This record gives sequence, structure tokens and C-alpha cells, in this order.
Amino acid sequence: MMVSMMMGHGLFRRGTCAKLLAIPILAAGAFAQTPAASTPPPSAATAQTSSPRDIVGTWQGTLHVTQANRDLRIVCKITKDDKGELKLVNYSIDQGGQPMVADKASFQDGALKFSIDFLHASYEGKMSPDGKTITGSFTQGDSIPLNFDRTTPDTAWAIPEPPKAMPADAKPGLDVATVKPSKPDQPGKLFTFRGRSLVTINTSMNDLVTFAYGLHTKQIIGAPDWFATDLFDVDAIPDVEGRPNLDQMRLLLQKLLADRFKLTFHHDQRELSAYILTVTSGGVKAKVTTAAPTDPPGFMFRGLGDLMVRNMDMKEFAKGMQSAVMDKPVVDQTGLKDRYDFNLKWTPDDSQFAQFRGSGPAPPRPADDPNAPPSLYTAIQEQEGIKITPGKAQDDVIVIDHVEKPSAN
Repeated sequence: MMVSMMMGHGLFRRGTCAKLLAIPILAAGAFAQTPAASTPPPSAATAQTSSPRDIVGTWQGTLHVTQANRDLRIVCKITKDDKGELKLVNYSIDQGGQPMVADKASFQDGALKFSIDFLHASYEGKMSPDGKTITGSFTQGDSIPLNFDRTTPDTAWAIPEPPKAMPADAKPGLDVATVKPSKPDQPGKLFTFRGRSLVTINTSMNDLVTFAYGLHTKQIIGAPDWFATDLFDVDAIPDVEGRPNLDQMRLLLQKLLADRFKLTFHHDQRELSAYILTVTSGGVKAKVTTAAPTDPPGFMFRGLGDLMVRNMDMKEFAKGMQSAVMDKPVVDQTGLKDRYDFNLKWTPDDSQFAQFRGSGPAPPRPADDPNAPPSLYTAIQEQEGIKITPGKAQDDVIVIDHVEKPSAN
């Protein structure tokens, strides 16, 4: 089982797959974005005058992803800082070219090694004696051959310009929108942005409404049965140029629900059983993000209980957890205002991911595996300094007044 959820370029995908191969590849061309690299690219002079065994320069190669039957062009830019330490940034040209900064990089005795921790990915390759090629493999679960050629200004692939952000004060409406019943044999579940289009696949009204309004399904009152059973594919283009932020994505979907599903409702406050987020006595351990304020947030699962969070505040994290993981709403009471980057690994129990596992139980924790991750409640305290405890909280609910199945496009 693979569950991935992506915000920003890819809001989320949930489905079944042997592995989520990163750079990330099996997320319909969308992935959680790492902070932009501040290291300048090597100059043309550097690439031309370096010695045959000097790793500094720009390298490029093609990664063939058998599972997706797709070739991805990868550009690897390597520089050194003033202390002589390697700085390495990868760009996946065919997935938008967002930078992926290596956490560790080394070059010794002709061997290049680097790792990208948030992807659980690594690379190891050997440079040829003439310094023109590197032969190696990219590993994330499986190993895939990835060979690099040293480039020159004439042979280098162009890195796509990052999309410009939509003005922060813009309130986008719908330019064009289509809603269709999903194909019965279509696997997975997807929310993403492709260019300017908001695209969803195999999404129920519960999925659409909870994402649009940042709710748990238990905060939707009076919905008809088909909210949980009928699946739709959505393609909506905003009437404002630029890449929308998360709030603008939600607003666009809200307008689509009102226009195509004739959704009307009213708000109410009720005391609900919930999970409460607080900070442990030892303080928060999660790292404050280095992402730019305009970078999109990232919330991606590489498997049940293997979560990557990027550039999110705790309120956004709570909404992601209640939407994808928990069986009750999640309420943020940490008081934290910063945005964070962290990885979280745990062994799910039967109450978690139920909407994606159908009626089946959570995968059993191997009793004889001393390395199996702990429960979510232990893991998030130990790894991030955050507590999740059950409790009661006054929270917003929406009461459905009227809704219709969408008419033909």
C-alpha cells in the first residue's frame, strides 16, 4: 500500500503501488518542493577549465523509471563553498525542474556519493578516468541506473523557470471547469496542480469538501450517502494567472462546489471528540523550514506511517493529519507560529488510514522486529516534540442545506 499526499504542485495522491520512487516520480509529475538552492551554478569557465578528476561542474543524465515507463532528465549541479565542502543540487527537468538539495555529498577516489534525506534517496557513482562521465545508481528502495555526462554551455539542458506565484491577495474564480464521473477501473486518488489547473482523480464529495474547507468528515453534517460513494474527476482553471497558494487552492475548489454541485450549507459549533496537538515539556524538536515564504507546503506519504512534512505550520499539519490519517478531527493547540520541515515514521493502528484501507485492518506490527517504528503517539513526541492526545473540543461543523450531483459538462 502506498499513500502519498502532496501540497503545492501536488496536493495529494492516495493509492496502491509497490513503492513511491522519488525524485518523486509516481505522483503524476507533482512533488513536495524543497527550498531553492542558494548556491550559484558553476560558470562556463569552471566547466571548461576544471581538471579531468574535478567533480565541480554541471552533470546531466536520464533516469528510466520502469514502473512508470518514463524517462526523466536529471541535472546535477556541483559547487564548493569557501571551506571546500561540496554543495550539490539536483533538478528533475521533466517534472518542473524544482531544486532538490543534497543533505550530504562527497567525492573521494573518483566516487561521488550524495543523499537527499527527505526522499530517503541516495546516489553512488564512479567517475571515468577522463572525467567526462559518472556511472552509478540512484537508490530509493530499488536501485535504478543513473549515469551522468559532464556538460558544457552548448550541451546543457535548460532548467525550467519556476512558476510565478499568484498574487497573495488574489481571490481566484473559475475560468474553465469540468467535472466527470471517475472511470471504474482507475486506481488511486489524486489532488494536484498541473500548470494552472486544479486536477483531482477518483475523489468523492467527502474528499472535495474536506479539502476545500479544511475539515474532517465528522465535521460534515447532513450529507447524502453518495458523498462517500460517488467518485469524480475534476479539472478547474482559475481566472487569475500564477501558481496559487494553499488557501487560494481551497477557495477555487469552494467556488467549483458551489457552481457545479450547487452546494449550500451553514456553519455551526459543536463539541466533538478530537485529537489535540500540544508541545511536550521538552519543547518542539521539528526544524523551522528554510523554504521561501512563497514556496508551497508539502505533505507526502511514502507509505502508511512514513510522512514527509515541508514548509507547514501546525494548523496546516493538523488539517493534513485529520484528512489523511486520523479517525477524528485534529485541533492545534501548540501555539506555534513557525513553519516546519520534518519526517515522521510510525506504525499505524487500526484507527488510522481507515478510509484508504477499506474495511481491512492496519498492517500488523511484526512482533519480532525490534526496529519496527513505535505508535504515532510515541513517535511524534520522540521525533518532533509534539503530543497528540484524545479529548473534547469546540469545533466548526458545516450542515448541508442543499447539494446536487453535477450536471454534464
